[in-house]
Amino acid sequence: MKTKDISSKTPADLAKMLAEKRESLRAFRFGTAGSKEKDVKAGRALRKDIARIMTALNAKKAA
Repeated sequence: MKTKDISSKTPADLAKMLAEKRESLRAFRFGTAGSKEKDVKAGRALRKDIARIMTALNAKKAA
C-alpha cells in the first residue's frame, strides 16, 4: 500500500482499514503457528501497512 493512497483517505476510512489490517495480522500469526502460511514476509508487510495508516491518522488528528 502506497503512502499516496493512504493520505487521500478520510480518518473514518483509515480507521476501518486499520481494523482490517490488524485482523489480517492476527489471522496471519495464528496461521503461522499452525504452519498454514507459506509467505513468511507477509507479516512484515502487514506491520508496515499498519504503521503507515497510524502515521497518517495521527497526522490528520494533529492538523
